[in-house]
Amino acid sequence: MNNLFAYLTTNPYFGLALTFGAFFLADFLCKKLKITFLNPLLIAIAIVIGVLLAFDIPYEDYNLGASQFSFLLGPVTVAFAVPLYKQLDVLKKNFAVIMTGIVSGCLASVASVFACCKLLGLSPVIYYSLIPKSITSSIAVSVSEEIGGISALTVALVVLTGLLGAAIASGMVKLLHLKNKVAIGLAIGTCSHAIGTSRAMQMGEVEGAMSSLAIVVAGVVTVFLAPVAAMLL
Repeated sequence: MNNLFAYLTTNPYFGLALTFGAFFLADFLCKKLKITFLNPLLIAIAIVIGVLLAFDIPYEDYNLGASQFSFLLGPVTVAFAVPLYKQLDVLKKNFAVIMTGIVSGCLASVASVFACCKLLGLSPVIYYSLIPKSITSSIAVSVSEEIGGISALTVALVVLTGLLGAAIASGMVKLLHLKNKVAIGLAIGTCSHAIGTSRAMQMGEVEGAMSSLAIVVAGVVTVFLAPVAAMLL
């Protein structure tokens, strides 16, 4: 029995099956519970961690199959161009304002990270890992490694940032009485990348398209901004 269990958990398909199963279960629970701040990704992460701990399964065994999902990050990011194309007229009419908003958001993100690290006395390596927290992980990992951060920590921070953004997006829109769909989409995409964008798409096509644009532009801006920001600490 133990040999069969070991064979199953070390099979590359185990990581894939567990990840898919955890997400579909989490998505089902979120739809049933209908609690705004609960996100399927957050619950899925908790389920996967719980299974690995409960059955004492090494992360390396799980990652044999689960690592395949990393390959999909690039195509998924590119796929966000589809809703953007559908809203091309909105982009053309508001191009200057949109670009200014995204760049301002990137500057604010880096400035807040710098201020927090200074106030809390965090080490430079933590600061470097935090700088790309608001961009999609496919870009954030490369940026973090390039400036001397810890890629694993950066991934965790990127996911946490995205989950938090997706959880509070609707509440913040209502609290601040935001009505402009372009502004809402840009704010969500710039702050909480792909995870937040999935929430923006639920709000509407314009919000989703602008959030998709923000992911790409914010990623490019941060690539150039990160090395400069890294020299400040």
